[in-house]
Amino acid sequence: QVQLVESGGGLVQAGGSLRLSCAASGRTFSSDAMGWFRQTPGKEREFVASIGWSAVVTLYADSVKGRFTISRDNAKNTVHLQMNSLKPEDAAVYYCAARSGITMVTMDPRRYDYWGQGTQVTVSS
Repeated sequence: QVQLVESGGGLVQAGGSLRLSCAASGRTFSSDAMGWFRQTPGKEREFVASIGWSAVVTLYADSVKGRFTISRDNAKNTVHLQMNSLKPEDAAVYYCAARSGITMVTMDPRRYDYWGQGTQVTVSS
């Protein structure tokens, strides 16, 4: 059974940092592009960052560029999102996603095949 499990969410003050992790199991994800998305109540899921299979190629939403860093460890089947200088508008449920057998990064959530259950990030002002 394929699973993506996020962790690392929580409550942080504005300006603070959090590191989210996504542990993948059930298959090897080393050839998959991986992504992070976020969603707040009443809004569509929003792209945050994506990383190619080799970690050479990354893609970020303009709203997080320079503050967030996506990385991966293929040996451990994990993906991370380092979030610095957090703002109240970053508060959301963050989801990890994988593109099955596709190495290219993309912002389009419809192109991701596997999703985690999400982890809540709350940023106090």
